[in-house]
Amino acid sequence: MIRRLGFVRALVRNRSGSTAVEFAMIAPMFFALIFSIFEAGWFYFVSTSVQQANANAARLIRTGQAQSSALTKEAFFNEICGVVDSFGSCEEKLTIDIANYDSFADLSADLSDPVCRDKDDPAIEGAQFGAGDYGDSEEIVRVRVCFLYKPITPALGLNLAKTKHGDRKLVSVSIFRNEPFASM
Repeated sequence: MIRRLGFVRALVRNRSGSTAVEFAMIAPMFFALIFSIFEAGWFYFVSTSVQQANANAARLIRTGQAQSSALTKEAFFNEICGVVDSFGSCEEKLTIDIANYDSFADLSADLSDPVCRDKDDPAIEGAQFGAGDYGDSEEIVRVRVCFLYKPITPALGLNLAKTKHGDRKLVSVSIFRNEPFASM
């Protein structure tokens, strides 16, 4: 009995391996935190790029550059694609939706959801507007850019609406009145 008691005391005093056990208990939470921080940073980087793509699209329309140079749908789409193409294929992930309105009352009456590409619906094109339909001088225009974002660590990080394929929808919207430019 005394031998057993001595063995138990020696076992309790022995600290070798305690660091490894403590690390094994803390490591999963530590790595989850690190990957969540990385995921949030990457999300904000992609989100900022989508917002910049929207700003570029809005600037081309607002200043009359798209109208005066008679940009086609494809050329306009490719112009905006250049901002976000490093995050995935624009042909599968990018959607640009442009709508024109005569008044802000008409705009506020339009409660439609943003149109985003879907792998199951090939009818959705990347540019959801008519060719050359950028609005006239001083017309109200809404530009929506939708980009499907694939998270790096899907189990961790941000809780955003997702498609059935696991992509997150990043939508950026600009609403403005076209500047007075000389229509050609």
